[in-house]
Amino acid sequence: MLRKGSLIALTALALFSSRCSSCNDKALVVGVADAGGHQSTDQLTPEQSAKVLARVGDVAITLGDYVAALEHMDQFDRLRYQSPERRKELLAEMIDVELLAREATARGYDNDPIAQQELRAVLRDALLKEARKGVPGPAELPADEVRTYFDAHKDEYRDPERRRISCIVVRDEAGARALLAQAAKATAAEFGQLVRDKSVDSQAKANVPVDLAGDFGMVSPPGDARGENPRIPEPVRAGAFELAKVGDVLDRPIRSGDRVYVVKLTQKADAHERAFAEAERSVRVRLAQEKMRARDEEVLAGLRKQFPVQIDDQALEQLQSAAVAALADAGARD
Repeated sequence: MLRKGSLIALTALALFSSRCSSCNDKALVVGVADAGGHQSTDQLTPEQSAKVLARVGDVAITLGDYVAALEHMDQFDRLRYQSPERRKELLAEMIDVELLAREATARGYDNDPIAQQELRAVLRDALLKEARKGVPGPAELPADEVRTYFDAHKDEYRDPERRRISCIVVRDEAGARALLAQAAKATAAEFGQLVRDKSVDSQAKANVPVDLAGDFGMVSPPGDARGENPRIPEPVRAGAFELAKVGDVLDRPIRSGDRVYVVKLTQKADAHERAFAEAERSVRVRLAQEKMRARDEEVLAGLRKQFPVQIDDQALEQLQSAAVAALADAGARD
């Protein structure tokens, strides 16, 4: 079994190794006065990049390696390494990674399936990062392309009415009907107390203010997948949209499965059609993500042509059957 520390070391080594041509803040490394300048390993001269900072056995840790390690961090982490003392700490961390990785390899941990899978994931990310170069970010997309996309997908930027409900959940309809008159007259706090006293819902006694007890969250009209709520069954969802105004309690209990719900409307958010100015940022993000996925798919399609993929459907079916049987056995033991 691969020990956690060794697996982390192998993965960290792969991370350091896979970024040697990335961008970074050279000023943090070589002590240039302007520590805020952002430069890349491409801007280091070959001599600078090859400069050896430390050796671990026969492996050299170079200035290029160091700059690439810094680049992997976000800007706030990089700020930690501006002083000479902290730069030495990072180098010491890289040395520790190399030592642990060498020992892990000597013990054969690099052949462990988990370690190999982790390393493949690191290499995958490195390849896709390189492939995505040149894909425009949200802010770089042409305005006319963004507007055209918005005009073609306006339905997706129409926000439906949404409603928040609170519920008292009981086991039988007679008990629910007995609560209806009391619930209809109750203030928010009184309704919440009824929830705590009577409801069998798992969250009925949650540590929240009493007027929030029984809150089931927001839901959109029946049939609108964008506003589904896993806590609200479909019959209850439909009932919520029969209520006329905030504060109303549905005049009948609603059964769903082995539970019966007394439903109260606590909040409404009207339907809203977003203008282009409101939606532009989300459109840009979606477009950029689609372009990134398209690039990933292009890379994978090329690789599938280069390395044909074959799947043994019979073996897969046997695996699925075994998995179902194992889950059934586990359920029986529980």
